[in-house]
Amino acid sequence: MYRKAFEISFVEEVLGTASANPEVYAKFIQAKGVEARKKAGIPEDEGEALAAEELEALPDPEEQIELSTTVFPRGLDGEPMLWDYQVKGFFKNAMLALLTSGIYTQEELKKVRLTLYSYKKTIDLHLFIFPRRIPLILPEGGEITHVERPLRAETMRGERIALARSEAVPASTTIHIEVGCMNTKLWPFIESCLDYGMLSGIGQWRNSGKGRFTYVPE
Repeated sequence: MYRKAFEISFVEEVLGTASANPEVYAKFIQAKGVEARKKAGIPEDEGEALAAEELEALPDPEEQIELSTTVFPRGLDGEPMLWDYQVKGFFKNAMLALLTSGIYTQEELKKVRLTLYSYKKTIDLHLFIFPRRIPLILPEGGEITHVERPLRAETMRGERIALARSEAVPASTTIHIEVGCMNTKLWPFIESCLDYGMLSGIGQWRNSGKGRFTYVPE
């Protein structure tokens, strides 16, 4: 496997994505994680252990005022972090943007099995993010804050508005990751995905520019 290290520096604040309510988060893991782990070939007992690890990484729910607050999981030292699959999810979103942009020809994409029907499976099978727990390194003097914004939805009863609240880490926060790949022919596309991070980043409310980043090889 070819592996390459990167330092990612966020140019906008990053918002947490995990529900502060352990019960809500547990249901999310059960609904979304079981199928994903089966596709990845992870044994059921190992999958349950990974799910328990994620629940243990949530901050103390008594510290969260709103059950609707989304938060960052905490590392072993109590500092905020990202899970490896969150970065992998970014690559899936970025790859979809590349596939529909017209930058690459259909022939180029088919050679590496990056079609609208196969790109997720290709990423799941060939792309890996290290480490599993990715510490968010805040800039000197930086601290976790909260961001609130309205959410609007059109329903049969008309427009409804709810208030969303998220933990946020400031711009200039950094992470260090290694990207591993089983197929080196994918590397041009992987680097194009990283370039896309300047346009759409990681975490909640990405369509407003939150979580955008730059990167440098290490």
